[in-house]
Amino acid sequence: MTLLERHDKNAVAYLKMNAPEKLNALSEAMLAALQTEFDSLSQDRSIRAVVLSGAGKAFCAGHDLKEMTAGRQSDDGGKAYFKSLFDTCAKMMTTIQKMPQPVIAKVHGIATAAGCQLVSSCDLAVAEDGARFGVNGVNIGLFCSTPMVALSRNIHRKKAFEMLTTGQFIDAKTAQDYGLVNRLARPEDLDAVTEELAEMISSKLAAAVKIGKEAFYKQLEMSLEDAYTYTGDVMVENMLYRDTEEGISAFIEKRDPKWDQ
Repeated sequence: MTLLERHDKNAVAYLKMNAPEKLNALSEAMLAALQTEFDSLSQDRSIRAVVLSGAGKAFCAGHDLKEMTAGRQSDDGGKAYFKSLFDTCAKMMTTIQKMPQPVIAKVHGIATAAGCQLVSSCDLAVAEDGARFGVNGVNIGLFCSTPMVALSRNIHRKKAFEMLTTGQFIDAKTAQDYGLVNRLARPEDLDAVTEELAEMISSKLAAAVKIGKEAFYKQLEMSLEDAYTYTGDVMVENMLYRDTEEGISAFIEKRDPKWDQ
């Protein structure tokens, strides 16, 4: 069985976590498979958008707790193992936002703990209207500190803190209201709604989306003045692209652009 399935359609890569018996838990093997694929996609100029989903009845249930329990069986009580695991997970999550292509989470069932972190780390999310989200580690005595990083950068801090301290799930509509999810769909429409969004993004100039995605995340960490200075420079660079010149000319001339990229 392939742990991470991929098929490409047009300029969109569709990835599916394929460990349904474990609710697509982020085991060491799953983290490695995702990292390898994301690294490969980052260099693939033929792909302009990525969709990530899960097989079976859930998107992702977070870390593999049985695997983590086994990792504790060492002389240091698992300290080195846990440090390596969480560092590996953090690298994979941050790789998503460093990729040139927008990554869309297609969510059904549940997205819990590190699974909710995975949704938060993706650039966009589409969820079926019956999906549920939670950072519920506190229920077993493990505060979701690393999932908190991505979650608190998606939704209001008080909403995030409530989720983290109560361990309660939120439904898909609430997740959309909070800003964690972009679009909702009925289960039978989830594929079509997600594909429509991915195709729309993949139709844009790839070089512009790439430079824009990088700037989007960088400017969020800056002061207002620094953000305007930085993004002004980005706009200058973008304006000098030959394809941007063609795009502007096409708009003025009321025709479709003929882009090289």
